Amino acid sequence: MELLEDSSKAFSACLVNVMTVKFSEYRVDDIQRKLNIIGVQPLDLLVTGVTGAGKSTTLNTILQRNEAKVGYGAEPETMDVSYHIINDFFRIWDSPGLGEGIVVDEIHKKKITELLKKTYQNENMNYGFVDMVLVIVNASSKDLGVTCDLINHILRYILPDRVLVAINQADCAMCGRHWDYHSNLPDSTLLRYLDEQAYDVRNRINESTRLTIPKPVYYSAEYSYNVDKLLDHIINNMPKVKRSIIP
Repeated sequence: MELLEDSSKAFSACLVNVMTVKFSEYRVDDIQRKLNIIGVQPLDLLVTGVTGAGKSTTLNTILQRNEAKVGYGAEPETMDVSYHIINDFFRIWDSPGLGEGIVVDEIHKKKITELLKKTYQNENMNYGFVDMVLVIVNASSKDLGVTCDLINHILRYILPDRVLVAINQADCAMCGRHWDYHSNLPDSTLLRYLDEQAYDVRNRINESTRLTIPKPVYYSAEYSYNVDKLLDHIINNMPKVKRSIIP
């Protein structure tokens, strides 16, 4: 019943869900209020995932400028950790994608680890520099092995309630079928599939990592579909305190 209700609501909302907002000005009052509670500004968000999940495309859509290099197919573009500023409230860190082989993945994990271990001092207390982590999953892939391995690695350095998962490339799910390329929206069949996939991803990640996450948001950065929901997902789950360091 929950799945059918979610699908119905999503189908009703999708007709007006194409990006029409300027994300640098999106929910700024809510964000500022939450930042005041945390006591940080800006909030540092690490974006990571497997190669080809569309991290750079997601960043360019949110930034609404072509700043992050985009790779196509399995070819990675982000080979180092870099940051992008949306506004005074958010600083997003783009990390190398995993899934290119054991040796290369270990190099990339080391770069991610270095950022997650970075600290700053405030009132004689040390806090973690990265406040949250967003792991992006490819909607067209059923293999979550590398993603779960990445999440297990991340959880060594940051608490579970600061990790979110989102599903990109909704347009490529079901091999591109049931995506309306005229309006750049999924039809009701694809929406039901994406809802099922979101629950499946959540459950499989929980089984493999013991990480209990909110239901992942699905979106298409390529066609600016549901990207506002992705930002809602991040804003609604912002932490309430500075990040303490895991011993």
